[in-house]
Amino acid sequence: MVRRTLPAVFALLFSSPLLAGQQTLFSFVRPASVVNVATEDAGMPQYNAEQTAEGEVLRRVVFNPAQRPTLRLSPQSGVWDWSGGQFLTLRLQSAMDWALTVDVMVQGSDGRTLTSRIDLPAGPAQTVMVPLTASSPLSQGMRAGPPMPWNHGGQRLLLTSSAGAVDLKQVASVSLSIPNPKVAQNLLIERVGIQDDDQAYKAAYHELIDAYGQSTRGHWPEKVANDEQLKAADAREQQQLKGWLAERGKQQLDAYGGLLAGPAFEAKGFFRTEKRDGRWYLVTPEGHPFYSLGVNAVAADGGRTYVAGREGMFKALPGEGDALAAFYGDGNNDDGNPSSQGRNFKQGRWFDFYAANLQRTYGKPCPPAVEGQPANCPPLALDTARWQAHALDRLQAWGFNTVGNWSEPALGQARRMPYTLPLSIVGDYASISTGMDWWGRMPDPFDPRFAMATERAVAIAARDHRDDPWLIGYFADNELAWAAPGSDPKARYGLAYGTLRLTTDVPAKRAFLKQLRDKYRNQEGLSKAWGIELTAWELMEDPGFEAPLPDPEHPEIERDYQHFQQVFAETYFRTIADSLKWHAPNHLLLGGRYAVSTPEAVKACAEFCDVLSFNFYTLKPQDGYDFARLAELDKPVLVSEFQFGSRDRGPFWPGPLEVAREEDRGPAYGNFLKAALAQPMIVGAHWFQYLDQPASGRLLDGENGHLGLVAITDMPYPGFVDAVRKSNLQAMSQLRAQLEEPAP
Repeated sequence: MVRRTLPAVFALLFSSPLLAGQQTLFSFVRPASVVNVATEDAGMPQYNAEQTAEGEVLRRVVFNPAQRPTLRLSPQSGVWDWSGGQFLTLRLQSAMDWALTVDVMVQGSDGRTLTSRIDLPAGPAQTVMVPLTASSPLSQGMRAGPPMPWNHGGQRLLLTSSAGAVDLKQVASVSLSIPNPKVAQNLLIERVGIQDDDQAYKAAYHELIDAYGQSTRGHWPEKVANDEQLKAADAREQQQLKGWLAERGKQQLDAYGGLLAGPAFEAKGFFRTEKRDGRWYLVTPEGHPFYSLGVNAVAADGGRTYVAGREGMFKALPGEGDALAAFYGDGNNDDGNPSSQGRNFKQGRWFDFYAANLQRTYGKPCPPAVEGQPANCPPLALDTARWQAHALDRLQAWGFNTVGNWSEPALGQARRMPYTLPLSIVGDYASISTGMDWWGRMPDPFDPRFAMATERAVAIAARDHRDDPWLIGYFADNELAWAAPGSDPKARYGLAYGTLRLTTDVPAKRAFLKQLRDKYRNQEGLSKAWGIELTAWELMEDPGFEAPLPDPEHPEIERDYQHFQQVFAETYFRTIADSLKWHAPNHLLLGGRYAVSTPEAVKACAEFCDVLSFNFYTLKPQDGYDFARLAELDKPVLVSEFQFGSRDRGPFWPGPLEVAREEDRGPAYGNFLKAALAQPMIVGAHWFQYLDQPASGRLLDGENGHLGLVAITDMPYPGFVDAVRKSNLQAMSQLRAQLEEPAP
């Protein structure tokens, strides 16, 4: 097989400058002498090249409406040897007035592939850099990378992520495709090349974060330039909060935020649920209806980000003698879970930008250290009492009435707002992989050690809260891996499949096998029901046993999987409910905060919990689950997380549900809340979260989302907060009016 090495390739026609270390494999304007060009549902209508408004010469490719129109490039003979390269470079331009999604696939002679998806914006040509080994922003410690394209070395560069692997000495082809275009899409291509160093890649992440923890790559109205700006903004906000809190004082609310409207409910001294006239309610200890409008993660430690090993990413970290060096710390989040897979920089030294910014706002000015002489300042410590009072003022002024999950415990203990608490059950019990496992494998509730861990977790959580009427209740863990996403049977029944693949040392496997033995008595009965040949029960005890897929001709397969998953979920929730009844009989069990679920898990939750809870990253709650099916369970529902984010306020990730602009977040919040109020099962909705995540990635998993009501500088987003406040107040007014209507 002939191999074409980098020094031997032809650098033909090109009209834009090359980066240092970049070699042109071929010009697509005149590719015939070095490359074969093949198309599928695509074409090149003009043989001659086209000159753009910027003077570059490129060639047009039209991708026609089809499932995957493709342009495939391959060497005229042999394979390409790219073993000296680190990036594939493509000089591209969208020939449309909108952005294009372009999929790149590099295929080796052995069939293995490396893939990348390009979000190519409209505008002038740019050099796309595709890593030739699997890479993503997680390799730099963050969920999403800085905005692209960006100018470097006189070129517009667009760095992408890549997945998979190829033998770079045996590259057989490069394909560009556009997934499922509804109308013809036009792409202009100039050249294809190889970059043999990573200097441009490193430059993309160099000095990316400023002294306040903000991105250096953008400008927005709330961006902070100096400490005086922080103090002035704080003074203005305090005046605004006074006015809003005064307005709140005029509302007809009981001490807990319950509505003093309509017929009273029975007061039982603690929060409870009740259904009246077809609508579910939370009821306050004083006996009034309560619609829980909450915020998750109201905490002062959310601005921590690892700096160890990537100090060059930060433009102005405090020196060792500076007063703000008090906000350094050390940690280790190398937990081995899939949420951290592929992530670098997940342990070592961190810096807390949010706490430092609070100090800049609250504290007295302190001169920075000079060489050989530390700053002449008293030791710094965050004024937690001031922060807590400020946070509670904000929440109440903005129309919220609940301190949500993972918040600072002192906020609930202040007895100003009702609050919720998490039950985090950890221990050395057995676990099962369902194929999801984002936060870890499923706990095995059949394992006696799980019951012990639950007892310990509930006892610790309830120790100081047993008689607190301000506590609404407890959530049972968070986003457990009840199934894998998707409708594939192995996803839907991932818990059953995962259990049968284990050894009989795992209690859940023994429970499943007992269920099957009790039903079928012998292997012949199971073989007939499942359509398999099982010569001995012992074969199912082997690790790695591959169970059959559900089959219309053998309906017992699916029934058996469903039954096992039902018993599994019932055992899980019963264990927690029994422990909570003993240690915290006055408080509610608020469900499992489902991100993915199965009907069996939801049904069991409804049986043993007081409330069902779901994390809905959708435009409205009804898009997240079939509420007609939920209605059959006749239980109240709490939206335990929802969020809308954009990319125009610093953090690079918009979160799970993206809107186009900051100005769109407020209307999206209002529409979600209106839809929640229209569903009589829903008793509240909790926003995720109070504070933006650090642009350089949070400690836990590198998430760096614009999720917050408040920026890393502790400055609220005024337009969003104003819209949220109006929506919250309108929601309360609507509920008040409904309660005051005479019963039919």
